[in-house]
Formats: sequence, structure tokens, C-alpha cells
Amino acid sequence: MESITQTELAKAFSIGEFEKTYKYLSDDATWMIVGEKTITGKQAILDHCGQVAAYFESVFTNFHTLNIVSNQHRVVVEGTAEFLKDDKRVSFIAACDVYEFNNDGQIQRIASYCIPEK
Repeated sequence: MESITQTELAKAFSIGEFEKTYKYLSDDATWMIVGEKTITGKQAILDHCGQVAAYFESVFTNFHTLNIVSNQHRVVVEGTAEFLKDDKRVSFIAACDVYEFNNDGQIQRIASYCIPEK
């Protein structure tokens, strides 16, 4: 397995580069999308990532990472995402993702806070 840091994993997931992170997800991982739903288990998370990735492919995405804070078992990624279709803004999201890693370096829990621009 190639070496990738927890910070690199968190940033990749936050900007939709899900496939880079798949083998680092714990089998019993949870992904809480605050105010929307909680996804439990690696396969359910992979399935949801597939749906999100399909949407990302249907629009032009402009991700901007503002801050990354990390400590031994946690990484926080703050950023924005702009989605465009036919050169028109579809949506703009301010986001903060909090990642918790287990002792094996796998992603155990993700909490995503996504705030759409009004």
C-alpha cells in the first residue's frame, strides 16, 4: 500500500477524489452529512460516493481549500465548492469536513457541514 498521509486522505475526500480514499475507509466507518443523513458502513459510503461523483462529472466543479487543521487522529478541512453548468453557477457551498482516524490509520468517521449560499 502506498504511503499517503491522513491530511492527504482528508483533502482528497473533501474535493471529491473519493477513489484515492476507498482502501483507507474502515469497514464500519460512518459519514454524517449534517442536516441530511448518516451513512453507516464502508459499502454504503462507497455507494454514496459513486452518486456524488456522478453529479460532479455532470457539472464543472471548482474546489478551494481554505484551511486544514490536523492532530494525531483528526483532520479538519474547510473550503468552498462552486458548481457550474453551461457557464452558469448551479450552486456554491461553504463546507467543513471533520475526519477521525482509527489506530490503523483508517477513516473511521466523517462529519460534513455543507452550507449553501443563499
